[in-house]
Amino acid sequence: MPLLRAALILGLLAGTAQAQPAAQPASSFTVAAQSIADQKAVFATVEAAHVVPARARIGGTLISFLVQDGDRVEAGQQIAMVADPAMAQQLAASDADIAAARAQAAQAKIDFSRARTLVSSGAVSRAVFDTAKTGVNVANATLNAKIAARAALAQQIGEGAVLAPISGRVLTTPVTEGTVVLPGDPVATIAEENFVLRLDIPERHAINLHAGDPIRLDDGNDTPQFGKITLVYPTIANGRVEADATAPNTGSYFVGQRVQVWVYAGSRAAIIIPSSFIDTRFGLDYADVKGKDGQAIAVPVQRGAPAPTPNLPGGIEILSGLRAGDVLLPPGSAP
Repeated sequence: MPLLRAALILGLLAGTAQAQPAAQPASSFTVAAQSIADQKAVFATVEAAHVVPARARIGGTLISFLVQDGDRVEAGQQIAMVADPAMAQQLAASDADIAAARAQAAQAKIDFSRARTLVSSGAVSRAVFDTAKTGVNVANATLNAKIAARAALAQQIGEGAVLAPISGRVLTTPVTEGTVVLPGDPVATIAEENFVLRLDIPERHAINLHAGDPIRLDDGNDTPQFGKITLVYPTIANGRVEADATAPNTGSYFVGQRVQVWVYAGSRAAIIIPSSFIDTRFGLDYADVKGKDGQAIAVPVQRGAPAPTPNLPGGIEILSGLRAGDVLLPPGSAP
């Protein structure tokens, strides 16, 4: 990267991501010619970096929906519930089987206790005692197996809860309560909370695009917003190049919203001064320049386009009327 380009980018990225206006106006400003980034206006679309579907893990009927389009959710949060009536009947049958197995286990313990008493007195053979003991073991094993089967069924029913796979905002809910869904069917789509700006740039500017280049958002706010390019796609389609950029507070935008963005498109020499040093009178712009005798002289100037930077949020380009080395005084200094 040329040294000039590196200096421009470092200058634009200096300071905070969101520029703050100065509390007090400067008492003077020395004009200096500088190389500035030649910026071009393009449109960017707010996109989610990842859109992930929240899927049903079991088949059944959607009995409840806990979110709606636009809601923010956290990873692991329940957003819907799927239930299978057949599983509820199976759970009731499993409870009945467990109750029967408990009764059998209790009866086996009673038989074993009786056989142990009788075998000690010689009333029954040792084989009867061993049979009673085996009956207790079989009854307990049967009970434990039915309890484990019920736990597995309860776990399967619990998987009817549809959970948010990531933190973000709900984009779409393609189903409603009462819909029959199959395992793997999407119940909602969730956009990851970190949105990106998808830029669509003419290919003639592709040579000037690099990851890390600064951008400026023109979203209608008085305070300019700054960001940077994170990825330039290596494909040109229909004479356009796509690039991704990040900027603060993009989470407040709508997915698919179009935003005007100014991108780096080379460099050129220019004179930038704070707009507060320009005084407009009768349709003409003036700047008070400090003369050799120390007195202020009102000099007509031709203003260009606004050129805000993080260090000079109120910067404006001057096309004519000033030269490097001029010292500007606040408006009203000239007689």
